[in-house]
Amino acid sequence: MGPWRCLLLLPLLAAALRAQQQQFMEYVERRLTLLEERISQWHDQSSRYSTELRDFKNQVLGMLETAEKERETMRSEAESAAVRVDRLEREVDYLETQNPAPPCVEVDETLMEKQVATAKQRKNEKYTKLTDCSDTIASVRAMKILKRFGSTSGLWTKDAAGNSEKIYVFDGTANDTVYVFPRMREFTLFSATRKAARIKLPYPWVGTGHLVYDGHLYYIRQQGSFQVIKFNLANKTVVDSSVFPAEEQIPVFGLSPFTYIEVAADEEGLWAIYATKEDEKNLCLAKLDPTSLDIEQMWDTPCPRENAEGAFVVCGALHVVYNTRLPSRSRVQCVFDVSGTLAPEDASLVYFPKRYGSHSSMKYSPQERQIYAWDDGYQIIYRMEMKKKLEV
Repeated sequence: MGPWRCLLLLPLLAAALRAQQQQFMEYVERRLTLLEERISQWHDQSSRYSTELRDFKNQVLGMLETAEKERETMRSEAESAAVRVDRLEREVDYLETQNPAPPCVEVDETLMEKQVATAKQRKNEKYTKLTDCSDTIASVRAMKILKRFGSTSGLWTKDAAGNSEKIYVFDGTANDTVYVFPRMREFTLFSATRKAARIKLPYPWVGTGHLVYDGHLYYIRQQGSFQVIKFNLANKTVVDSSVFPAEEQIPVFGLSPFTYIEVAADEEGLWAIYATKEDEKNLCLAKLDPTSLDIEQMWDTPCPRENAEGAFVVCGALHVVYNTRLPSRSRVQCVFDVSGTLAPEDASLVYFPKRYGSHSSMKYSPQERQIYAWDDGYQIIYRMEMKKKLEV
């Protein structure tokens, strides 16, 4: 091919190259336009999703705020209902405890003088036992801490003579309301006092020396002198009352200055533990008639008041529990048997496990052979190991 022919082909080749280049640019532009459209579509969708997510978030926040307001409303209504229930319970208790004719509990001076004279005549006489009970405490077999309830000082007990499962709780050392739980289970599981029935007494009680015995509550009232009030738990009325025939009474236990009379029960019946200014160092013991509250017999005991924190009676024998000002192990260190069967030197020295402080009350249950104790706000059961007095 000659040179003149190459010159003729050059324009044709240049035109072909320009056409291919134009087609390539058009292809690239089309692809870029499609990509831009897709990017724009993705951006629109992303914006829409972000808007929907923001709207959903705002909706959820609004629902949460509404739920929180409803929860607060329900909580307020529940608290209001609880207040109304408590008020209703107090009103019901008030209506139940109202007596159309309140019994007269004024002191009959003549009757009191006769009681004092009779008691002094029978003081320290030989005691004639009513039962064949001849047991005494050998040791503490087991201890069970139920819970912590109420004040540091108080009293809890069952009926010492009946078969009722009810638990009676006296919170503190001065009040007029007794809490009653239907069974031990309810007392153990529930801490709220609204789970318990309330008995509002016609007169306030003082100390922790009270007793539930055969459907009646025997509690101590202070009105100048100290009175033992017999209160029927079934019909919520005062059955009888008696002024204790002891002049210038003093706290019965050195470590429990709030208790002036300790009413106790055992297999023989009802007892009263007290102290007088006349014999300030030692405790006194009296046998009570549970029906009339008359004192059947009185004894001076050799058991000192100093460092005593509680006492109870088992088979006609007074057991006094001692501790120290700085709480240590409580122990039965003095035993006085009114029948003379058990000599003090032959009694076992019983120790209670060291716990929180000192006992503000110790109630012996003759049917269960265990002690219901209140130790610095803790409610404790001591199960006792018993022996015959002649075997000790």
